Amino acid sequence: MFSPSFCPKCGGSDLGQQLPPGDTHERLMCRGCGYIHYINPKIIAGCIIEQDGKYLLCQRAIPPRPGTWTLPAGFMEAGETTEQAALREVWEESGVRAEILSPYSIFSVPKISEVYIIFRAIALEITGQYGPETLDYKFFAPEDIPWDSIYYPAIRQILERYIEERQAGVYGIYIGNDDSGKIHFIR
Repeated sequence: MFSPSFCPKCGGSDLGQQLPPGDTHERLMCRGCGYIHYINPKIIAGCIIEQDGKYLLCQRAIPPRPGTWTLPAGFMEAGETTEQAALREVWEESGVRAEILSPYSIFSVPKISEVYIIFRAIALEITGQYGPETLDYKFFAPEDIPWDSIYYPAIRQILERYIEERQAGVYGIYIGNDDSGKIHFIR
C-alpha cells in the first residue's frame, strides 16, 4: 500500500502510526497538523452481461495475466456510484452499453484490500469497439466458456453459480471472501 512521505495537508514529514482519538485502528497521522491518512479497500465493479443465453467475457491485455479471460470489471473512480463504475468498465473493456438488472455478488479479498461488486446486466448495444485493456471480447455459450483461462477464482465461481441459477430461473444475492484461502459464498 502507498504511504505518503510528507503530509498531504501541511507538507510536514512528521508522519507516524498512531491511534487517533475515538478510532479502533492505528493510522498514519501527521504529528504536526493532526491529518489522518486512511488506507481503505479498493472497489472493483463489474457485470455479468447476458445475451441470448451467452455471457460476455473479456480477454485481458494488461497485467496481471494478459491473455486470460474475465468478466468486464475494474476499479471504481471517485465520484461514481458502483452502478456507474460497473457500466463504465463494461463500456471501456468491451464497447458494450448495458443496463443493470440487479446486484448479484459482493466478494471481499482482505489480503489485497479489494472488494468486488458484480451486477446482473443485459446488453443494450454492442459496438465492436473496445479499449486498450482488452485483447478481445466474446459472448460465450456456457459449454464454450474457457473455464481454465479465467484468471480470478472468485470470478469463475460467481459465473458458474450464475449459470446454474439462470437455468433454474432463480437468482440470489451473495456475499463472500477469501480470508482463509478458500472461496466461500453465503446466500
